[in-house]
This record gives sequence, C-alpha cells and structure tokens, in this order.
Amino acid sequence: MKKVAVVGQIHQAGWEVLKNAHYEVFEIKDFSQDNLKRELFDVDAVALRTTIIDENILKECPKIKIISRHGVGYNNVDLNYLNNHKQALAITGTSNAVSVAEHVMTMFLYLAKNINNSDSLVRTGQFKKQSTLPNFFELYKKKVLILGFGRIGQAVAQRCLGFDTEVFVYDPFLDDKTISEKNCTKIDFEEGIKIADFITIHMPLNDKTKNLINKNCFLKMKDESILVNTARGGIVNENDLYWALKNKKIHAAGTDVFEKEPPDENNPLFQLDNIVMSPHNAALTLECRKRMSIELAENIIFYLENNTKLNKNNIINLQKLD
Repeated sequence: MKKVAVVGQIHQAGWEVLKNAHYEVFEIKDFSQDNLKRELFDVDAVALRTTIIDENILKECPKIKIISRHGVGYNNVDLNYLNNHKQALAITGTSNAVSVAEHVMTMFLYLAKNINNSDSLVRTGQFKKQSTLPNFFELYKKKVLILGFGRIGQAVAQRCLGFDTEVFVYDPFLDDKTISEKNCTKIDFEEGIKIADFITIHMPLNDKTKNLINKNCFLKMKDESILVNTARGGIVNENDLYWALKNKKIHAAGTDVFEKEPPDENNPLFQLDNIVMSPHNAALTLECRKRMSIELAENIIFYLENNTKLNKNNIINLQKLD
C-alpha cells in the first residue's frame, strides 16, 4: 500500500480523494526538521502546504516519488535536489486563478475608493464631512499593468476588461499574439510602470524577480498609481515600498505576501494608512481550498499510477524526470 503524508491542513475533499485511492494517508502537525525526517522517511508522496522541505530532509527520505504543493509557488521546496534525484514536484495550477484574481480586484477597488476612510467617517459621526475625504478614483478607462500572464494574470485581465480598463502585460516569455488574443497589449517593463494606474504582480520569486519593484521603479510610477502584490514577498522591496508610500510617491498598495512570513510585529508598513494587507490568503476561499485539495491529491494519484489524466503542466520538473 502506498503511503502519503499530508504536511499542513487541507480541505476534507482532498483527504477523501486520497483515501478512495486506498492509500495509507496521515497528517503531520509537527513541522520540525527532526520530526519531518522521521515521518517522511518511508512515504511515497507528500501533500505539502507551506512547510519548508529542504535537502536536509529530502536526503533522509529516498522513497519520495512526488511532492504535490497546495498552491502554485514552490520556493519552500528544494527543486534542485528533486531534479537530481528524479523526484517530481507538482503544483495545483488550475485551482486558484479565480480566487486570487478576485482578491486583486478587491484590493484595487478598496484602495481606489478609499473605503477605509469613508467607513471611518460614518462610524465616528462625521457623515456630512464626506467632502473632506481624500480623492478617490474609478477604474474606468484606467491603464492596468499585469506583470506575469499565466492563469492568474489572465484571470485578472478578464476582470479588469470588464471594468473597461486598458490592460497591458509584461511577460518576457509570451509573444504579442498570445497576449493580444486576450484583448491585452504587450509592453516592456520600464514603459509599463511609467504609464500604469494600477499594477498587479503574478510572477514567481527567483533571482531575476527578487526586488524587481524597488525605489528606482517607484520614482518612475505615477503619483496616483496603486500597486498590488499577491504573488510572493521579496518581488517588491519592502523598505522601498514603505518609502514610496510614506512619501506619497504612489497612491497606495495592497499586499497579500511579505518578505518574511509572518512579518515582524514592528514592520514599518503597519504604521501606514495607504496600504491594505492580508495574511497570504488570497487563494484560500472555501471554494478554492476545496479545488486545490482535490487537485493536489489527484496530482499524487495520477503520477504514482501513471494515469493518463495527469495534467503535465502541473509537474514543474517533468523534463527532469526522463
């Protein structure tokens, strides 16, 4: 009987898929390295949330054939080790686009409309002082820049187009035709950040994207621009973001991710009123958690059983497994 470890909590629907495959499935709640080495040494597959699985753990667990991530990021897994040892890494690539895209639109609208300030006026008996509120804006006819045009970026574009915006895309891996077919316009990075009213990030964190958005970028952005990051902390330099918001170099920002998670209690961003933050939960709607848990489980089953239903786009290192 194949053995599967669930590292982190997943929706019950995923458990049922794994159990219906007649696997031995168990949950790990102690994420210390020593415990992970003990618990994972004889498993065939790992269903993984956000716990770090590095070389120190993997070298003690030679039976692992696949790690299936609950999400699309995989910077918490040692991909080089998996590649070198012919172990698969999967993501839930088709599950979270809707949820994250809606989160982006929520942040765009919340920040553009200054909802927090309007709410405060009503609650504090200052209803008739609405004319004292800072300027707030429409999305209508505005320019939106999407950095990264995978499933999530495309889902955001679809929703932005519904607000009659102009959508521009920076994605060095896609050609003009692919982007124009989605009624969007390809643009280079430097030009895009200069013209954009709204910017949203949908890229992985790697050596090329680390600190991609920095002080130099903020100096080129419009003063009224709004930046939202639901991708990964570290793509936006947090110190530079604080400087830009504090000095009104941009209008506002929204972030679901941080360089350090959870962020320190004295993180300077907490002092600002022109940023909205969420605890890396853009993809954690009830519906999305259910979809991801099922897709996570199916990745494991289809890979272990060599099932033709396998979504090969979900296997990050498929070319390394031959």
